[in-house]
Amino acid sequence: MRSIKTAAFRGAACASSLAALVLFYKRGLHANATTVALTFLLVVLVVSANWGFWYAAFLAVISTLAFNYFFLPPFGTLTIADPQNWTALFAFLATAVIAGQLSERARRETLGANQRRRELEHLYAFSQRLLTLESVPELLNLAPRHIVETFGARGAALFVCDRTDVYRSDPAAREIDAARLQSVAGRGEPVMDSDNRVAYVALRLGVRSVGAIGISGITLSHESLEALSTLVAIAIERTRAIESVGKAEAARENEKLRSAILDSVAHEFRTPLTAIKASATSLIAGGLDPLQQNELFAVINEESDRMDHLVEEATQMARLESKQVELQRAPHDIRDAIDRALQTAGKSIAGHSVKLEITSALPLVEFDMELIVNVVRQLLENAAKYSAPESPIQISVETTVSQIIVSVADRGPGIDELEQSFIFDKFYRGKANRYSIQGTGMGLAIGRAVIEAHGGTIGVTSQLGQGSVFTFTLPLKAASVPS
Repeated sequence: MRSIKTAAFRGAACASSLAALVLFYKRGLHANATTVALTFLLVVLVVSANWGFWYAAFLAVISTLAFNYFFLPPFGTLTIADPQNWTALFAFLATAVIAGQLSERARRETLGANQRRRELEHLYAFSQRLLTLESVPELLNLAPRHIVETFGARGAALFVCDRTDVYRSDPAAREIDAARLQSVAGRGEPVMDSDNRVAYVALRLGVRSVGAIGISGITLSHESLEALSTLVAIAIERTRAIESVGKAEAARENEKLRSAILDSVAHEFRTPLTAIKASATSLIAGGLDPLQQNELFAVINEESDRMDHLVEEATQMARLESKQVELQRAPHDIRDAIDRALQTAGKSIAGHSVKLEITSALPLVEFDMELIVNVVRQLLENAAKYSAPESPIQISVETTVSQIIVSVADRGPGIDELEQSFIFDKFYRGKANRYSIQGTGMGLAIGRAVIEAHGGTIGVTSQLGQGSVFTFTLPLKAASVPS
């Protein structure tokens, strides 16, 4: 009904424009027949370029009749007195029809070129969206929605051969038939439902079909549908490959981590085990006075604590790597964490003077007290371990609008720029001290994992011969200042 009204309106517009031209040339500007014919021809071209050939043909016919009736003698009749005017009249009609047809062809080609350009732009935008999807479930759930948003479709559905579900852009939309999707995926041939404006296309990789996709509400060219289905098929294979590589890499990293932990712990266990074994052997042999026995008992106790610390580090590293640590967050004063770290690291930092520079009123921070205490203790032990005896250690705390900053500075030999980029890696130890100073290389890696789990950052600033400053931040929350 709407197309009939449109055709009637355009036909009436053609007749009205012709009548206006006739009135203009008869009552206003008295032009010769050639000028009138060229004007009529120009109007036919304009109509053909905008509305199509059939409107232009209609206008050409009535223009021929009007040209004969009003502008060829004898005027006011359809009779032609001069035989030469017959030639002019039919030449005008033929020229108008041919020019209209050529204009219509150019219009169709222009519309087709614009349509192909828009489809290419949509395909490019769709391919860019697919590149951001890195897992198969994410791709299957979001690809139909991206098709609807990018191409302006009414709905889209995706079926993959190795899965039973049909993934739809809208779960409530059921106009795309699941059975037909499965059939198209099996046969590999496209199906076009023109009545419902639904297209079904197989997802093909070479000669192999991996699924099918259905799109409703739009009309795409066959080439665009094929390109769209190929993009989706390639994206599915790409995300599967990424997942496979990720799983294999995770398995290799997990195995590498286990081997490194075992090697590191086994190496570090030798020294305390040797000391415990020697002390126990001396005690069993007897002949020692009480003072010597107490010294050996102290050695056994100290080395046992050291072994326990090594086991704790290895366990904590494994748990952090496997994301099995749950933070027990609660509002705390960072000074409490520093005080507890100083107490637990008492033996390690003995002989070093510790200077505190802390603002008098600090905001409360939400963090896991035990884990942050371990981080501060690790930084203190590192400062003492890599500094000269009796050299000072400085702890400072600053606050900004969004975070609290804790720094531990020492007067050690410093760390060169190359090593600063590796110092927080698992099992990495400074090349100058890796054999002379005991350690597993896990402490700073654990500290970084803990701080990052809290949403903060950790880093080091160092100058050779001048010492190092290890700094970590913890995010603040509004209204956390104690009264």
